[in-house]
Amino acid sequence: MQRPSAGPTPSGPARGCSTGAAGRQRFYTRLMPATKGRSVVVTGVGAVSALGIGADALWEGLCAGNSGVRPISRFDASGFASRLAGEVPDAGFSIRDFVPKHYRKATKVMARDIELAVAAAKEASERAGLTTRAHLEEGATEGTTYPTGRVGCHIGAGLIAADSDELGAALATAVVDEGGTKRVDLATWGRSGMDNLTPLWMLKYLPNMLACHVTIIHGCEGPSNTITCAEASGLLCIGESTRVIERGDAEACFAGSAECKVNLMGLLRMQYAGRAGPTGEHTDGRTFVRPFDAQAPGGAVGEGGGIVVLESEQSAAARGATVIARIAGIGAGHSPRQITGDTGDDGFLAAIENATSDAGLKPADIDAVVVLGTGVPSVDGGEGGALRTFFGGQTPPIVTIGPNVGNCAAGSGGLLAVVGAMMIQRQMIPARLHASTPMPGIDAGPAPARQANLRNVLVASSSQGGQNAAVIMGR
Repeated sequence: MQRPSAGPTPSGPARGCSTGAAGRQRFYTRLMPATKGRSVVVTGVGAVSALGIGADALWEGLCAGNSGVRPISRFDASGFASRLAGEVPDAGFSIRDFVPKHYRKATKVMARDIELAVAAAKEASERAGLTTRAHLEEGATEGTTYPTGRVGCHIGAGLIAADSDELGAALATAVVDEGGTKRVDLATWGRSGMDNLTPLWMLKYLPNMLACHVTIIHGCEGPSNTITCAEASGLLCIGESTRVIERGDAEACFAGSAECKVNLMGLLRMQYAGRAGPTGEHTDGRTFVRPFDAQAPGGAVGEGGGIVVLESEQSAAARGATVIARIAGIGAGHSPRQITGDTGDDGFLAAIENATSDAGLKPADIDAVVVLGTGVPSVDGGEGGALRTFFGGQTPPIVTIGPNVGNCAAGSGGLLAVVGAMMIQRQMIPARLHASTPMPGIDAGPAPARQANLRNVLVASSSQGGQNAAVIMGR
């Protein structure tokens, strides 16, 4: 049975379900407005990843076939089965260098995730040639490219892990000794232990603080939101920003995502979720993370973020901005459970189909695909099956970044979007790392960087929670 058409509704996304050929339900979402409005383009990109600081570092590292996934150095990971991660190089990365001087005091309440988003947003605004509040003297309100009320911000985030030293020092004050056995006493913690946390402690760890700091720094007083849907978050944020601009509620938006999983709690959660595999003797992401390989040992965690500046095409042209890529279509879908049958993950497939429909394109119009490539067989198997179904058995070239930067969870979607936009701009497919053989019909084996005629690039991501998102970048 074919998936029924979900007509657009004026009040928001249309939702529905249908029964697939094997009798299972397909749940999906179409991010479709009642009337598609203004065209939306990408004018700026920013990134922070294990390949370095900046979008160029990410791009050049991918093209060179480099991997930033190495043994964890930030903490002692010897007690974990997974001991590899994509760590952002500490050299050259101080958040104080990415905020206005008058805002440096606020960096004290920035968790690592926030720092990644703020740094990526700064680069994106500069590459877009925008003058935002960050470029004005403190207190100034005039002189920005767009009125602050016409600039939005949508940034995806994850469950930010508390700093272990900061939280541990406070917990230690609530430890009681009972006959030689020490434990944290919750009553003591409630009476006095919590007082050893800074009063502003919570403001470091709320997921919406990524977008909060970016909006304050750059004066984004238009529509703003935070989406917390794991790896799909960044692309869903780009979808929301696109709709905001299309319907005329903003001229420009910061959109993307960031997250750090290179910490004790982040690594433990990913390991329990089966997304960080036992690394054994592996010391390099180039050999350990093997996308779309049914025999792959698993994935590796990472930290990073990618932000794009989106503008209405008319507004960008009026100010003479350089257009990097066009947002041709967006789509979303939901998977109630992981499916790895003949058609693959139905929710992932639905997101791709909806984005292609939104763009008015056919599978043959897609020249390349950008996905994370987790190296987790159950995840990649679902995505791979869906891609084979969509493309009729054989995919166009697939770009994967998992072996290069690791799984940055919510930050992955933003990084994928930056890569997709730069592929369109430079008409080039980055190199691909793979130490084995991907599943049949999936063009994801080892390959060097090469020039290509790229009309449309599909950027897609599934997620741990079952949300799926797809964005088509066009020339």
